[in-house]
Amino acid sequence: MTHHDHDHDHDHHHGHHHDAPHDHDHDHPHDHGEHHHHPSESPMSFEEKLQTLLSHWINHNNDHAANYLEWSKKTREGGRPDIAQLLREASEMTGKITSVFEKAFNLSIKK
Repeated sequence: MTHHDHDHDHDHHHGHHHDAPHDHDHDHPHDHGEHHHHPSESPMSFEEKLQTLLSHWINHNNDHAANYLEWSKKTREGGRPDIAQLLREASEMTGKITSVFEKAFNLSIKK
């Protein structure tokens, strides 16, 4: 299945979840679930689209939560424990959102 990402670039530290694990800073486009199909492909069902989006959001949030924790540590080491605590809280909040997406994903695979 082929899809095209729309332009939505930004710089940040980002781990990936695919065959070749790596972790580095880079500028990259994000796919936010807007899949464009070619005529030869069968369209995704609603359930497939939903599961694809939920899976993407789970992975994306996990990446951001890890980044927030990393910067919390750097910020604490940089002498700003007040900001470090807020970044830690943001990571925890992101984890709570991710758990909601995980519950939705689990429901989506049950019929």
